[in-house]
Amino acid sequence: MPMTMSRARVARRIATAAAFGGGGVGLLGVAAVGVLLTEVRLARRTVGGSSDIPPCADGRYGAAFGHRTDRPPLRLGFLGDSTAAGQGVHRPSQTPGALLASGLAALSELPVDFRNVALPGAQSDDLARQVELMLADSAVTPDVCVIMIGANDVTHRMAPAQSVRHLAEAVRRLRAAGCEVIVGTCPDLGTIEPVYQPLRWVARRLSRQLAAAQTIGVIESGGRTVSLGDLLGPEFEARPRELFGPDNYHPSAEGYATAAMAVLPTLCASLGLWPEEERPEPARGEGLLPVEQAAAEAASEGGTEVTASRAPWALLKHRRRRQLPEPEPTDPSSVTG
Repeated sequence: MPMTMSRARVARRIATAAAFGGGGVGLLGVAAVGVLLTEVRLARRTVGGSSDIPPCADGRYGAAFGHRTDRPPLRLGFLGDSTAAGQGVHRPSQTPGALLASGLAALSELPVDFRNVALPGAQSDDLARQVELMLADSAVTPDVCVIMIGANDVTHRMAPAQSVRHLAEAVRRLRAAGCEVIVGTCPDLGTIEPVYQPLRWVARRLSRQLAAAQTIGVIESGGRTVSLGDLLGPEFEARPRELFGPDNYHPSAEGYATAAMAVLPTLCASLGLWPEEERPEPARGEGLLPVEQAAAEAASEGGTEVTASRAPWALLKHRRRRQLPEPEPTDPSSVTG
């Protein structure tokens, strides 16, 4: 609990600095930053990363549902970095966007038009460009957008307040355009297999602190969050050969499926499609908490949703997951813009 409260206080300071145009909030001392930079250089040589172009999964999912209804297709947009783009897998059906589009189509029984503008290597300051792309054609504005961002902000030392400011602005612009917004917060970089101590401890601390601050910024801008860090953390550590891809950095197909299953309930709930009430179930550890406390708790427990309630409260939810359907071949010509 003391650790959660400390993280809540720091996250609130970062979010406040972001809201009022302040500079970075230092999370580590100078000596620790020096160690971090040294270890990052060594880790990059070991991990290497992937230069493969992510597979394009844009198109229509659940097209068969279109023959059963005269309702228009739902529109799903994806923004963010390499994780949002699906880097590390080779088939469109293995990307998180395709998995979520298929799951949304199955649960809504409507076709889903999917478009992804995420960019591998992107930091949060690229979100403004991605939002412009996503909203360029008002005739195809998404019903809901998913953003996955934050890892590159940590590894490239972007000031946390600056990172949160860019993300919050992106959420506000999408919400103003009529989109629901779900943010998968910063993943736990302490799980990358070739990364050793002391970087692993530092990376985990920075990742969770940014995730908590992101949650505050997103909630106060009208979006919802799902924590990915601790969800993927223990599972990736326990089964790295299954959940990491060939580059030991990006998720494998199974890793992306794990993340997508965590996001799907919140994605559907934002559109009124999830069969659970929008109220807390105390028996499942859910409740109404101050926003910063909910953000800190979510950063420590993966798969946790945080949704705005009456200020200054937020709803902490642990939604039940469902197995994702296998994505079907898409019709790329069905998506424009």
